[in-house]
Amino acid sequence: MSRAYVLLDLDDTILDFHKAEAIALSKTLRSLGLEPREEILRRYSVINRQQWELLEEKKQSREETLTRRFDILFSEYGIDCDGKTARDRYEENLAVGHYFMPGAEALLEKLYGRYELYIISNGTARVQAGRIASAGIARYFSGIFISEEIGVNKPDREYFDRSLAQIPDFNPDRALIVGDSLTSDIRGARNAGIRSCWFNYRRESPRAEIPADFEIHSLEELPPLLETLFSPCGDNY
Repeated sequence: MSRAYVLLDLDDTILDFHKAEAIALSKTLRSLGLEPREEILRRYSVINRQQWELLEEKKQSREETLTRRFDILFSEYGIDCDGKTARDRYEENLAVGHYFMPGAEALLEKLYGRYELYIISNGTARVQAGRIASAGIARYFSGIFISEEIGVNKPDREYFDRSLAQIPDFNPDRALIVGDSLTSDIRGARNAGIRSCWFNYRRESPRAEIPADFEIHSLEELPPLLETLFSPCGDNY
């Protein structure tokens, strides 16, 4: 049978980034002598998402993205702290430990050996390496493509060209990209000419300019979808 390829986003698809973010940020703020109030944690999450979208749109560099989110937060709250120092401590905290999205562990067990699995992530290399190692999930994947290592970010077509070139005999017609981000994963899939599945666990409103081919609200919905799209390959593909 022909191989089928499932390319999975990492953050908020396999691993719960929102929870990890809040915990890492709380530790970081405390280390700087600041109280991690819920209001600040929520505001940082919004700023962080906005800054990553600017990176995806090539309006600023990765270095600017990772530091400016803290500069903006501290400026808004009148906090006298250095953004670069906060960034370094935050990444150290974020790289330690992991939290799975509901159903993620069962999903990987179910898909492993039936499809070729790959991670596609825009995260920072050292942070993602630490979280993947902590979660013990590398064994499920035939390849892990981190944008900082690839040299280009999702949703850029070049990111996918460079990543997919590393997969022997890759067939885009036998592939599905799965992720929670419309701007990164779904737009990236469209740029790459690959079908997409939006993991819309937040129940957000769709965006007409970034249509997904499929939409699911829980990871339990993915295996039946894959069954309808592909013939599973079996343990030896």
